[in-house]
Amino acid sequence: RQAIELNGPIGCGDVAVFPGDIIVGDQEGVVVIPLHMVDNVAHEATEMTAFEDFVTEQVHAGEAVIGLYPATSEKSQADFAEWRNRTGR
Repeated sequence: RQAIELNGPIGCGDVAVFPGDIIVGDQEGVVVIPLHMVDNVAHEATEMTAFEDFVTEQVHAGEAVIGLYPATSEKSQADFAEWRNRTGR
């Protein structure tokens, strides 16, 4: 067998993968991030991780999940902002 093309686009499942795309996987699955979106995705992932860490701390401290995740109440949004200031995240 020989490669028909090197460094060209492919289809993997129902997803197009282009040269330069970033592939990230963990125990929950795999995603393909187009190269032009990498910085935005990294920023959003960092923000989401911080929020999920905040929620985890709050739930372990006895807070209810309703209104906290997603942050639909003004109180939970204010608490998250205070947590970010306190933790530097």
